[in-house]
Amino acid sequence: MTINPKSIRPFIGARHFERSRLFYQTLGFEEDRLSANLSVFKSGEFGFYLQDAYVKDWIDNSMVFMEVADVAQFWDDLLALDLPAKFENVRQVPIRKFDWGSECYLHDPAGILWHFGEFAK
Repeated sequence: MTINPKSIRPFIGARHFERSRLFYQTLGFEEDRLSANLSVFKSGEFGFYLQDAYVKDWIDNSMVFMEVADVAQFWDDLLALDLPAKFENVRQVPIRKFDWGSECYLHDPAGILWHFGEFAK
């Protein structure tokens, strides 16, 4: 079998759908509202589905990794947004270095853990 994907988009949940929608808009994603309880958020060719669904065990175990070109610049831009002051339960964790590269972390309002990483060159 040959796999020739055009995209891959995870589904993530939201504890408070409207709050999470605003969070991802503020983070810089473009939203396409698909229905009253489902949106797709995109950045370039990449994206994910946000659904108005909250299952604690699912949310608490959801992580998304997004590769960025320059994690230091991304971290600076993230800090400038001041998301923890604007959105309840949002947490940011500074850059950590590993043998494979570096990454910083962001917990969205529901608790989804985002990894923003840059691979070593």
